[in-house]
Amino acid sequence: MVKTNSYFLVVLCCFVFSSIYSQTIEIEGVVTGSTDVENIHVINKTSNKFTTTNKLGAFTIQVKLSDTLVFSSVQYNLHSILITPKIISEKRMMVFLEDKVNELGEVLVGKVLTGSLDSDIKNSDAERPINFYDVGLPGYKGKPKTQSERRLYEADAGKYVYVGLGVGLNLNKILNKISGRTKKLKDRVEKENNDVLLERIKANLTEDFFVTYPLDETLRTDFFYFCSDDENFEKRCKDKSDIEVFEFLAEKMAAYKVNLKLKGN
Repeated sequence: MVKTNSYFLVVLCCFVFSSIYSQTIEIEGVVTGSTDVENIHVINKTSNKFTTTNKLGAFTIQVKLSDTLVFSSVQYNLHSILITPKIISEKRMMVFLEDKVNELGEVLVGKVLTGSLDSDIKNSDAERPINFYDVGLPGYKGKPKTQSERRLYEADAGKYVYVGLGVGLNLNKILNKISGRTKKLKDRVEKENNDVLLERIKANLTEDFFVTYPLDETLRTDFFYFCSDDENFEKRCKDKSDIEVFEFLAEKMAAYKVNLKLKGN
């Protein structure tokens, strides 16, 4: 009788595991990166299904446990993610893509260069390319803007219209503020910047932080979102050392655990 019950239990466990393993669900995700995140291909290599991201980098796709998702675009490196039980249970994921850098193989052309900048410039026949300074034009030397940052900039752009008495009005800027478009764009830029910053923090500090401050894996994603919702998140974490960011996370962990107790977790 005992053997029969044990056999039945093993069969039941195998059936449950098989059902979970083969169950297909729809998950939501957000892709972040340093430039545009629209129209990035999200491919389920296992099921041969695919979709693309929207203007905010968001996507939905059907997956099951152990499927492999591949993120492909011209401006980012190819990135693969294995669907884990954690992703299945949360039904959401964040993906940070790295910029693609096209590197040429080593080529020896003409004169041998030494590695000394001053010496190689004198010894090289190469000519400096013409830039905007050579033709007397202004040029932008800062970090390239994301799509949302460009749209925010355009919302404030436009010509001033002379209305008399030496007064000019930027109608485009005024209309965008009245309609709320400027605020929506500012909120979008802030959210995207926070998402990128959050992914970098998770990549750099997750392992060390949760060794010092243990937290159930099912709550870790929620904890990081709790941190990013703080109004001082960017101020406390952007361009800060790992030690400073670690201290901020420790402060938020204390507040997060208080919240858990209030919720009865």
